[in-house]
Amino acid sequence: MSDTVLYLVIPPRAEDLLTEWLLEREDVPGFTSLPVSGHGSSESSMSLAEQVAGRSRRVLFMLHLPLSVAETLLAELAEEFRGGDVHYWLVPALKSGRLNT
Repeated sequence: MSDTVLYLVIPPRAEDLLTEWLLEREDVPGFTSLPVSGHGSSESSMSLAEQVAGRSRRVLFMLHLPLSVAETLLAELAEEFRGGDVHYWLVPALKSGRLNT
Protein backbone atom coordinates (compact mmCIF):
# COMPACT_ATOMS: atom_id res chain seq x y z
CA MET A 1 0.00 0.00 0.00
CA SER A 2 1.52 3.35 -1.02
CA ASP A 3 1.40 6.51 1.04
CA THR A 4 0.08 9.76 -0.38
CA VAL A 5 -0.37 13.37 0.61
CA LEU A 6 -3.87 14.72 0.07
CA TYR A 7 -4.14 18.49 -0.20
CA LEU A 8 -7.54 20.12 0.25
CA VAL A 9 -8.10 23.82 -0.43
CA ILE A 10 -11.36 25.25 0.88
CA PRO A 11 -13.01 28.61 1.57
CA PRO A 12 -12.51 29.86 5.15
CA ARG A 13 -16.24 29.57 5.85
CA ALA A 14 -15.96 25.77 5.62
CA GLU A 15 -12.87 25.42 7.84
CA ASP A 16 -14.63 24.52 11.09
CA LEU A 17 -17.00 22.10 9.39
CA LEU A 18 -14.21 20.25 7.57
CA THR A 19 -12.00 20.22 10.68
CA GLU A 20 -14.76 18.60 12.73
CA TRP A 21 -15.54 16.12 9.95
CA LEU A 22 -11.91 15.04 9.71
CA LEU A 23 -11.44 14.83 13.49
CA GLU A 24 -14.43 12.49 13.78
CA ARG A 25 -12.95 10.00 11.29
CA GLU A 26 -11.07 7.00 12.66
CA ASP A 27 -9.19 6.55 9.37
CA VAL A 28 -7.57 10.00 9.60
CA PRO A 29 -4.71 9.91 12.13
CA GLY A 30 -4.13 13.66 11.95
CA PHE A 31 -3.68 16.56 9.58
CA THR A 32 -2.21 20.02 9.21
CA SER A 33 -4.14 23.14 8.21
CA LEU A 34 -3.11 26.69 7.52
CA PRO A 35 -4.46 29.88 5.95
CA VAL A 36 -3.33 30.49 2.37
CA SER A 37 -4.09 32.84 -0.51
CA GLY A 38 -5.41 31.53 -3.82
CA HIS A 39 -4.23 33.22 -6.99
CA GLY A 40 -5.66 32.40 -10.37
CA SER A 41 -8.07 33.13 -13.13
CA SER A 42 -11.34 31.98 -11.54
CA GLU A 43 -12.65 35.47 -10.84
CA SER A 44 -16.24 34.21 -10.85
CA SER A 45 -15.66 32.59 -7.45
CA MET A 46 -13.98 35.69 -6.00
CA SER A 47 -15.62 38.56 -4.15
CA LEU A 48 -15.11 42.09 -5.51
CA ALA A 49 -12.54 42.78 -2.77
CA GLU A 50 -10.66 39.58 -3.66
CA GLN A 51 -10.67 40.54 -7.34
CA VAL A 52 -9.16 43.92 -6.47
CA ALA A 53 -6.55 42.31 -4.20
CA GLY A 54 -5.77 39.66 -6.80
CA ARG A 55 -6.14 36.77 -4.35
CA SER A 56 -8.76 34.89 -2.42
CA ARG A 57 -8.47 33.66 1.14
CA ARG A 58 -8.46 29.87 1.47
CA VAL A 59 -7.54 27.21 4.02
CA LEU A 60 -5.14 24.41 3.07
CA PHE A 61 -5.42 20.98 4.70
CA MET A 62 -2.62 18.43 4.29
CA LEU A 63 -3.18 14.77 5.13
CA HIS A 64 -0.62 11.96 4.95
CA LEU A 65 -2.60 8.79 4.23
CA PRO A 66 -2.49 5.41 2.53
CA LEU A 67 -3.79 5.72 -1.04
CA SER A 68 -6.91 3.63 -0.37
CA VAL A 69 -7.89 5.84 2.58
CA ALA A 70 -7.28 9.02 0.57
CA GLU A 71 -9.48 7.76 -2.28
CA THR A 72 -12.26 6.82 0.16
CA LEU A 73 -11.98 10.20 1.82
CA LEU A 74 -12.26 12.00 -1.53
CA ALA A 75 -15.36 10.03 -2.48
CA GLU A 76 -17.03 10.82 0.84
CA LEU A 77 -15.97 14.47 0.68
CA ALA A 78 -17.62 14.74 -2.73
CA GLU A 79 -20.89 13.68 -1.11
CA GLU A 80 -20.61 15.55 2.19
CA PHE A 81 -19.31 18.84 0.76
CA ARG A 82 -21.13 18.91 -2.57
CA GLY A 83 -20.96 22.46 -3.95
CA GLY A 84 -18.50 23.43 -1.22
CA ASP A 85 -15.79 24.73 -3.56
CA VAL A 86 -13.22 22.12 -2.49
CA HIS A 87 -10.10 21.89 -4.64
CA TYR A 88 -7.77 18.93 -4.10
CA TRP A 89 -4.72 17.19 -5.35
CA LEU A 90 -3.27 13.85 -4.39
CA VAL A 91 0.45 13.16 -4.71
CA PRO A 92 2.70 10.25 -3.78
CA ALA A 93 4.70 10.52 -0.56
CA LEU A 94 8.14 9.28 -1.53
CA LYS A 95 9.42 9.10 2.01
CA SER A 96 8.26 10.08 5.47
CA GLY A 97 9.25 9.69 9.07
CA ARG A 98 10.53 11.55 12.11
CA LEU A 99 14.03 12.89 12.48
CA ASN A 100 15.65 11.90 15.76
CA THR A 101 18.29 14.17 17.23
